[in-house]
Amino acid sequence: MVAKNPGQIVLFKFPQTNLVAGKLRPALLIKQVNSNYGDWLTCMISTKIEQEVANLDDTITMTDQDFVQSGLKSSSVFRLTRLAVMAESVPIGVIGEVSQERLILIRKKLARWIEDE
Repeated sequence: MVAKNPGQIVLFKFPQTNLVAGKLRPALLIKQVNSNYGDWLTCMISTKIEQEVANLDDTITMTDQDFVQSGLKSSSVFRLTRLAVMAESVPIGVIGEVSQERLILIRKKLARWIEDE
C-alpha cells in the first residue's frame, strides 16, 4: 500500500467522467474516507493552468514554498471539480506532498463550494 497521508501527491490512472480508463497522472490525497476499505478522496492535478476554476481550484507554481516537496515538474492546478475515490492500493507511487497550509486551504475551498447554493 502506497497511499497513507493526506496531502500526499500520488500517481494513478485517474478515471474520466465517462468511465473510460484515464491516463496516469498525479492526484492529491485530500482525506481518507471513513470506511473499512482504506479509500481516499482525491482530486486531479493538471498542468493546464488555464482550466483553473476561479475561487475554487488552487494553483501551485514553481515559486511557491511547497513546490519542490510536491514532486511536480511544472506549475499545476488542483482541480477540485475533478474528484475521485480510490482504494489505498491503487496508486503506483507517491511523488511528493503539499504543505499543511495548502491542504487546509484546498479542503476549505472544497467545503465552501459544496455548501454554496
